[in-house]
Amino acid sequence: MATSTQALARPKRKKSKLGWNLLGLLVFATAGFPVYWMLNTALKPAKDVIDRSPHFFPRSFTLENFRRALDIGDFWGSIGRSLIVSVVVVLIGIVVGLLAALAISRFAFRGRKIVIVGILAVQMVPLVAMIIPVFLLLNDLGQYDKLSGLILTYLTFILPFTVWTLRGFIVNVPKELEEAAMVDGCSRTGAFIRVVFPLLAPGMVATSVYGFIQAWNEYLYALMLMSQNHQTATVWLSSFTTQHGTEFAPMMAGSTMMAVPIVALFLLVQRKMAAGLTAGAVKG
Repeated sequence: MATSTQALARPKRKKSKLGWNLLGLLVFATAGFPVYWMLNTALKPAKDVIDRSPHFFPRSFTLENFRRALDIGDFWGSIGRSLIVSVVVVLIGIVVGLLAALAISRFAFRGRKIVIVGILAVQMVPLVAMIIPVFLLLNDLGQYDKLSGLILTYLTFILPFTVWTLRGFIVNVPKELEEAAMVDGCSRTGAFIRVVFPLLAPGMVATSVYGFIQAWNEYLYALMLMSQNHQTATVWLSSFTTQHGTEFAPMMAGSTMMAVPIVALFLLVQRKMAAGLTAGAVKG
């Protein structure tokens, strides 16, 4: 009887597994198609891009769109400024966010709940609603059209997310690990560095990647707070839209080149995230 029941259950499991696989392929195709179409358009000749009967596979390939993209505006300068802003925002956000998350998670102080609610409330405020106050504040501080002002602006919406995310990782680390290390002679700082910090490494990497992507892709504040001479990579892409129309093929080539740092960063850290999680879990 048990054998027959197991035999009946196997086809159901196979159908369920097949259904989930098909759903996964559908999600992958939906998410990956825009990326494919960007690459497809970037490699097409300009005349094929505006064809009324688009082809899913390019009939001919060309790298002329990439050369055209490099010739428009200050590409390398824009990329460099975006890299500087994104890296500095991530470094400051991780250091300050880790200290703030540690204080919120491990110490009881008056107004702790208010701080937590305030962090959530800040994330709910639309970025568009803060453009005018931010502009006036930076103008009064002499930080308008400066990378330092843009970095401070990005920290206002990346830092709350960093604090909240790292707080979740710290809360999941048992306090008993720190207490055991302190019993063995470690100070509170030593216990954090030797015990807690390795366990937080995967969370810090994931949070850093998210912060980098958010700062790298931000467009609105970079457009409003920076002049054309100090524009970032996302604003540089708007150079392809003029009063005479939009050069879609070079724009897609520029978008492809802009995506390279993000893809490279993800490929660089994805193994380290998994390795850090495993090492932190078994670290004695």
